[in-house]
Amino acid sequence: MLSWIAENKKDYLPLLLLGDEQESMIDRYLQRGILYAWREGEQVQGVCLVTDEGEGVLELKNIAVAPAFQRKGVGKAMVQALAQRYRGKYRVLQAGTGEVPSTMGFYQRCGFTLSHRVKDFFLQYDHPIVEDGVQLKDMVYFQREL
Repeated sequence: MLSWIAENKKDYLPLLLLGDEQESMIDRYLQRGILYAWREGEQVQGVCLVTDEGEGVLELKNIAVAPAFQRKGVGKAMVQALAQRYRGKYRVLQAGTGEVPSTMGFYQRCGFTLSHRVKDFFLQYDHPIVEDGVQLKDMVYFQREL
């Protein structure tokens, strides 16, 4: 179940770092965003954070699932819960990610389509960002109508 986290957002930093591995980058959106935790009982299995980007666009800035629960539908369930919660309040849910087949496939399976890219986005990090053996360079954006 998706539950809103109003206080002590930094307590979820270990999970947030799975979705965005540089704390200073997370700090750019953590306080202005709405953080949710996916719980089964008292156990947090994943987190996601969304921000209002204006003009009816809600951006999924971070989504992360604890390693023990990955590839078990938790990420997809979080996206579905967000879509339900914000349907009628926003026009579009968008998400930016690295150009890695497994991650891009996740968003496509969740009903997103390729939208645009931001060149060299990941080069502003303080270290190379590598996912599935691929060094990330551009941020690829996906969108899903709400």
